[in-house]
Amino acid sequence: MAMVLTWMVIATVFSFSVAAPEEALISRIAFGSCANQTSPQPIWDAIVDFKPQVFIWLGDNIYGDIRRPFKLFGNERTIGPWKNVPRFVPSSVDEMQAKYKIAKNNHGYSRLREITKVIGTWDDHDYGLNDAGKEFKGKDTNQKLMLDFLDEPHDSPRRKQAGVYASYTFGPEGRQIKVILLDTRYHRDPLRSDGTILGTAQWKWLEKELTGQPSAITIIGSSIQVLSNLSACTGPLFYLESWGRFPSDRKRLFNMISNSKRDGVLFISGDVHFGEITRFDCGTGYPLYDITSSGLTQAVEKVIPSFLHFGLRFLAWVTPTTMRVMNNNCKYKSCTYGQPNFGVIQVNWNANPVSLRFEVRGVSGEVVNSVTTSLPELQTKNGGLKPYKHCALEVDLPWLTRHRLAILFSFFVAVMIVVQVGALYMVISLMVKCLRKYKLD
Repeated sequence: MAMVLTWMVIATVFSFSVAAPEEALISRIAFGSCANQTSPQPIWDAIVDFKPQVFIWLGDNIYGDIRRPFKLFGNERTIGPWKNVPRFVPSSVDEMQAKYKIAKNNHGYSRLREITKVIGTWDDHDYGLNDAGKEFKGKDTNQKLMLDFLDEPHDSPRRKQAGVYASYTFGPEGRQIKVILLDTRYHRDPLRSDGTILGTAQWKWLEKELTGQPSAITIIGSSIQVLSNLSACTGPLFYLESWGRFPSDRKRLFNMISNSKRDGVLFISGDVHFGEITRFDCGTGYPLYDITSSGLTQAVEKVIPSFLHFGLRFLAWVTPTTMRVMNNNCKYKSCTYGQPNFGVIQVNWNANPVSLRFEVRGVSGEVVNSVTTSLPELQTKNGGLKPYKHCALEVDLPWLTRHRLAILFSFFVAVMIVVQVGALYMVISLMVKCLRKYKLD
């Protein structure tokens, strides 16, 4: 009997999904990531004003780990070739609980919880340690804390499984939206390994979710970007986490979606501290979109003085990309947004054909990036959007194009060195002339 019950629990874990009441037609979904609990969070007002029926956390829901300051010298050096201590260290359980309490009691977020269904997954900083994967020892304890934050029922299968992945189905038959939330931390192999992100059990679960009951729209939430692989173009200057750094797993994901014959699949993601919308036309029989919203408080333009924002936007524009959607609906020419933001998916079920609008919105609710498509365009039988424009991967770009940013940076450094050497030469020459004149006098 005990054996039977054990297998029943396991079966429940690997098929965890939640269906909403049939009458609840969902047409407005909001999502976001990267919310430092100690920072001001005025963006909740704009999210509440949008009146989402579902809000999805995509990770870094708190910043639970401890970040040490940059130190090049001293007893504890956190950067440089002689670095001897890690830049990030885990918090204690009590510290994590205190941080979650601050986040949960935020006035704006509390208002949102009163009016909408909140679901979510995690990323590295609420998982417990920057860039951590399966090796992190505190993951089981922190899983409980994260699920407490989301008010997960005490008898939920998510509290029994290894990882926080889950799926939800909303809406009436024929107009259902399925939300699949992945766990990209608990089972992830080390970076640069091209190993697995999801792990064996989660892959089996995901295949079951994709081949199960069909839905009009399927949203796959990943804490890290699925389509974009900017690291292929920003390295060796810096690297970002993404599915592109695990090319075998990303190819497996595309193949699994294609083989499932499931239409209407799209991705949402966070992590990178800027917002953008990307598209890949050759992963399945129709275009795949990835709407990235990051972050609610953490954003790249917040960490530099405002007079340098133009330079950062210029760098974003010149950085090669094969998947970013470039259109006239972007606030900036690069079609990235480096200030606090949240993501929006709106579905017009009454339109013929059904239309979808993907948006990145700023702290006041203003639209800073958007794409409009239709349900037939996300279906294999209709061939998707034609002609296909976004089929190349960043790693396949010509060498000079792919490393444009590193070349520009190297050129800038070389010019600065030449200028400094020239200035030093002029100063020395002037000093020598002055000394000669002094001796003659």
